[in-house]
Amino acid sequence: MDLSSLSPQNLPKWTWNDFEEYYRDLVGSRGQDVEEFLAQWTTLSEAVDESFSRLYVATTVNTSDEEARARYHAFLEEVFPRAEEQEQALKKKLLEFGAVPAGFQLPFERIKQEIELFRQENLPLFVEERKLESEYDRIIGSQTVMWEGEERTVSQLRPLFQNRDRTTREQAWHAALNRQLEDRDAINELWVKFLELRLKIAKNADAQDYRSFRWQQLMRFDYTPEDCKRFHDVIEKVVVPCAARLCKRRKEILGLTTLRPWDMDVDPIGRPPLKPFSDAAELTWRCARIFESIDHQLGAYFQVMIQQGLLDLENRKNKAPGGYCTDFAASKKPFIFMNAVGVHDDVQTLLHEAGHAFHTFEREVLPYYHQRHTPMEFAEVASMSMELLAGNFLESDKGGFYSHEDAARAFNEHLEKGILFWPYMAVVDAFQHWVYEHPEDALRPENCDRQWALLQRRFMNWTDWSGLDEELATGWQRKLHIHTVPFYYVEYGLAQLGAVQVWEQFEKNPVNAVQRYRHALSLGGVASLPVLYETAGARFTFAEPALAAAVARMESRMQGDWQNAG
Repeated sequence: MDLSSLSPQNLPKWTWNDFEEYYRDLVGSRGQDVEEFLAQWTTLSEAVDESFSRLYVATTVNTSDEEARARYHAFLEEVFPRAEEQEQALKKKLLEFGAVPAGFQLPFERIKQEIELFRQENLPLFVEERKLESEYDRIIGSQTVMWEGEERTVSQLRPLFQNRDRTTREQAWHAALNRQLEDRDAINELWVKFLELRLKIAKNADAQDYRSFRWQQLMRFDYTPEDCKRFHDVIEKVVVPCAARLCKRRKEILGLTTLRPWDMDVDPIGRPPLKPFSDAAELTWRCARIFESIDHQLGAYFQVMIQQGLLDLENRKNKAPGGYCTDFAASKKPFIFMNAVGVHDDVQTLLHEAGHAFHTFEREVLPYYHQRHTPMEFAEVASMSMELLAGNFLESDKGGFYSHEDAARAFNEHLEKGILFWPYMAVVDAFQHWVYEHPEDALRPENCDRQWALLQRRFMNWTDWSGLDEELATGWQRKLHIHTVPFYYVEYGLAQLGAVQVWEQFEKNPVNAVQRYRHALSLGGVASLPVLYETAGARFTFAEPALAAAVARMESRMQGDWQNAG
């Protein structure tokens, strides 16, 4: 099997006929040792993976591109199921060797679990699921409003949520929500299809329920659903009171009787919104300087991305929502996608996704494809740590975006949002547990609305939603993870706890902390979650003392900004 002349840019044009001969040769091969087999399997897996990634990226950078959508669907329908069948054969072939190379034990355990989960009848269902995910992106990506005579995406209204004029904030917020509510029925219909499909997938796999199936699929070896629920309780006990204090202080300084949803992003003491950059080019080069300041090698990685066109940062119409970093496995390069509109959150998003990108660069030292699949609970430590490590470099004099005062303000705002994030994470994760514990109820979207509202009031009761029942209850429709990557959200809460610990080590000894961080990233998926966290200078834990210490550290660092305003 010779893929040495492979051109990664041509991979999106490949059909199953192009891949088939390589699979046939590898499945039928004899006389290899396990290292040679894994090396050849790696090359083939990289090719299939990159073909998929490039096709998926094309559908997200322009959700109205019907040709890209057709190519992506053709891959899902023609290549994906056949490749999965052959992958199953290769996994079984690996077992026949009776031994695995050093550093392959954990990937080997994951492969054995994948063999156990595989069901032929689920392959077309996975294809359908991918198509539904693409349809969700299309719906969200097409949402625009007219504002002051100009068509804007819903995301482009975000800067107005920081406007000092409360009437402007409220009008912009309502404009965004009203447009999103226009698609309520369409998303409800899509939701029922998602849920019915996932229940069928779990049944086919002989799983107790979809959550059990998904736990196995996500290779969650180190914690259970019950651990997640205990984490929710700890967040309610430790973080919610702190978040409530911050919001109470915000309300007092703003001189309001209640905090409304459009009061959460404005600066409480009346400073104008931060304006970190004018366009995506400026966002790029300023972040490049920050990465260089943190570590020369990280800066060099980011320069590769700039030079090779691996960034798509600005928001525009018909662009899928959110942000992500994917990797082009054969090229051994990452790609960052996001929706920048000129606010500080965009800076944090690029810092976050760059952390994922650095992870891709670092773990490429591992020789085999299956060694590079890092548990997401640690992959998010890579990204969320970068958000915090950059905090000391936000000043323009240090390579960043702001004056000394605005840099301190920006980092304080990030820490505030970090504290407020844990309760929101608990809402999203608890909602998903409810869905898949009560699937018959969740098939009725009005029940989902009711449950989401209950969880919002449990974990985030500082915001006054009176008269906004519909807007409150449909919040689950606007959280893409619930629809497109079920049960992928608790990772952020766990990772933020780990990231705060990495940040603490960085403040004590920056050089050593970055070395540990990069070493942990280079381990990819060859170590367990506890070992990955420990290597990075943190602990993998759900425990109350660790979360309380992290919250106290973040809150104490915030002192001196608007919290102490008169």
